[in-house]
Amino acid sequence: MGDDVRVGCRTSDGRIIFVTMPRRALLRSATAAAGATLVAGAASAPAAKPLLSPDLHPVENLRQLRKSLVECDNVLGPREVIASAQDHLRLIQQLRREAAGRDRQGLMQVQAEYAEFSSWLYQDSGDHRAAQYWADRALDWSNAAGDHELTVYITARKAQLAGDMKESLDAIDLAESAQRIAPPGGRLLAMATVYAAHGHALLGDELACQRAYDEALELVIGPKDVPVSRGRWLEAAYVEAQRARSLAVLGHYEAAVSGFDQAIRALPASFRRDRGVYLARSAGAQLRAVGPSQAAMTATEALSVAVVTGSGRIFGELASLDGQLQRWATVAEVVQFRQALDSVMLHEV
Repeated sequence: MGDDVRVGCRTSDGRIIFVTMPRRALLRSATAAAGATLVAGAASAPAAKPLLSPDLHPVENLRQLRKSLVECDNVLGPREVIASAQDHLRLIQQLRREAAGRDRQGLMQVQAEYAEFSSWLYQDSGDHRAAQYWADRALDWSNAAGDHELTVYITARKAQLAGDMKESLDAIDLAESAQRIAPPGGRLLAMATVYAAHGHALLGDELACQRAYDEALELVIGPKDVPVSRGRWLEAAYVEAQRARSLAVLGHYEAAVSGFDQAIRALPASFRRDRGVYLARSAGAQLRAVGPSQAAMTATEALSVAVVTGSGRIFGELASLDGQLQRWATVAEVVQFRQALDSVMLHEV
């Protein structure tokens, strides 16, 4: 998987598709490499091998390195991080061959954490097949390490991934599995409930969807009796942003636009990529609630974030919107957006 990248390509009939190409093929052309970097980081330099500090236990050292990669991903997106995360995974596997007892179990646990992180990086890059692979490996390894909390977290994340893939029943079933094993009243339960809610929206069950979001919101804003170790990012604004996404799926476009606006205003400045995702999703709702001009302006703003972060989630939303905007191809704002998007895509020849 590390030798292939997904890139956006404008076909001869004007559609945007995402294709998998060998990394080396892209690097042979400066133009192609530039376009691929914007989508999936194909031209990123090879990651340096991780250096472990002799003053720290390897497990703690690797956790600190992972924390640094998470912070980098939050700002720059996945394209600068995937190769490093994969290098760290290979190092962990080497260390496990030389370890025993508690050390090997600790390395298995951190290996599961890196696998889950790799799944996220591929998910944000738009490569769902690779994301599923690493989520499955992460679940196996978290079970082997006996880390129940991490197992719940990964199961909920698999539900999120299923929702991104529009697999409604998988999203619901995986989320409900996480709900059954999650500690009562905590963030992990709220996380699973949010992803179940979107699965219900994909099925068209508005009542179950809204009920689940209300339950998740109560868990997030209620008394903090359960210690928060995973899912600290899951705040009320995140729940409402996911509700806005589901409202758009259910056809409530004006409410979706309002929800995205509130979520964007509540985002910390460092959550640049999330802002781009919300803008791109809001643009899709704006097309139906407000009109093509506003949708195109919002999409252009989202595109600037996509270019910086290489987020495949943003590019995927914008590619979908591009197709919907074709009927307004002469509107000035639409022309500007489509030209800007075109400039960062490869082109079929």
